[in-house]
Amino acid sequence: MDFINLVDSYKEDIIKSTQDIVKIKSVEEKGKANMPFGEGPYKALEFALNLAEKMGFETKNFDGYAGHADLGSGKETVGILVHVDVVPEGSGWKYPPYGGEIHDGKIYGRGTGDDKGPAIACMYAMKALKESGVKLNKKIRIIFGTNEETGWGCMKHYFQHEKAPDMAFTPDAEFPVIYGEKGIIVFDLVKKLNSNCCSDIVVKSIKGGNAPNVVPDYSEAILEVKDISLVEKKLNNFVKETNYPLSLEKDGKNIKIISKGVSAHGSTPEKGENAISYLMAFLGELLTGSCSICEFINMYNEKIGFKHFGEGIGCGLEDDISGKLNFNPGVIKGNEEEIKLTVNVRYPIKSSAKEVYDGIRKNLEGTGIELIEGEEDTKPLHVSKDSFLVEKLMKVYKDQTGDMDSEPITIGGGTYAKAMENAVAFGPVFPGQKDLAHQKDEFICIDNLMKITKIYAGALYELAK
Repeated sequence: MDFINLVDSYKEDIIKSTQDIVKIKSVEEKGKANMPFGEGPYKALEFALNLAEKMGFETKNFDGYAGHADLGSGKETVGILVHVDVVPEGSGWKYPPYGGEIHDGKIYGRGTGDDKGPAIACMYAMKALKESGVKLNKKIRIIFGTNEETGWGCMKHYFQHEKAPDMAFTPDAEFPVIYGEKGIIVFDLVKKLNSNCCSDIVVKSIKGGNAPNVVPDYSEAILEVKDISLVEKKLNNFVKETNYPLSLEKDGKNIKIISKGVSAHGSTPEKGENAISYLMAFLGELLTGSCSICEFINMYNEKIGFKHFGEGIGCGLEDDISGKLNFNPGVIKGNEEEIKLTVNVRYPIKSSAKEVYDGIRKNLEGTGIELIEGEEDTKPLHVSKDSFLVEKLMKVYKDQTGDMDSEPITIGGGTYAKAMENAVAFGPVFPGQKDLAHQKDEFICIDNLMKITKIYAGALYELAK
């Protein structure tokens, strides 16, 4: 097919466009006029729409919340849902997180895989269809969101002003096709403290994590102690016994206990190493009294700790479609008055947020810990494997990759496919490939970037012909 061959001729442009959009730090910030999620996400949206205009597509900006670009016309519309915002970069990168640098055939930077690289791939897939002159009977519309990582206000605004496509895919998960996604809730576990002192140790603060949907790779506690050498000795013995990544820094009477983990996507907490859990494990050994902060720490270690599926805190739900619930303690903040843990849960398709909340509340009875429900409950997604959309995408995937054995799958991640009816996630991560979303040193291989562009071109043709 001519449009597949055209993709190769765009290689340098695809690389440069990916580098350029990655250089925009599009983490949500305080909103401004016409920039509801801050300057960074708006600049990324502006970049995408300007690029689409240069490709000859009709574009529209929806008040800085979202935008779209159209190819062709028809009674039906095939949609592509992408996002140009990113999670915070975190620390410990080998290459600049907003540098878009190329090393060993890989483009490095936050958003290269989630979701800027795939968004660029879809745009050039549309360009290939346009310039090949192939006949399409449906309109193709790519929709750009700007706060997928932090609330989906972009999609809510967009669909209040624009009719949803008749079918769509989002390049924001895995191949081959995601026909089911778990439900998502974010909530807080809060305990008011009547004491933050245990024996001769005062817990002045605890903090860790950047976002609920990321496994935290850093956490710390500031302690005021009388005998620093004793705490140091206990920490050294603890690290020797457990090999947990903990260290200590001195500052007068205060010491800082530092915990370092390995980040991962909140939908797969078992693939990361939670720095909060490492820190709480040591604090549980250090603080052995009956103060209120000790009660919270003990609860954490007993009921949450290194349990990734909610089994210790009353919500270990599971079904035959999507498997086990995923439980990610993503952010912790503690001071002298209260301690708050923010949790991201992905519950099975056949379960509900109410089941999760009821189970946790019952499990925490008598602990003095309050569960504060989040505002959002992103319901599960389930599209039939036999649907036109899933079958066509599976055909394209198999034809383009030669992988004849893979079948549609379900995930714990939540994608824009949930923003409308008749939508699924489709790539960009291939089976067996490590998912680097939300992790340091995120990258996309240039070879894979080209491969997914061809897959998306083929998919759009099959859906719109």
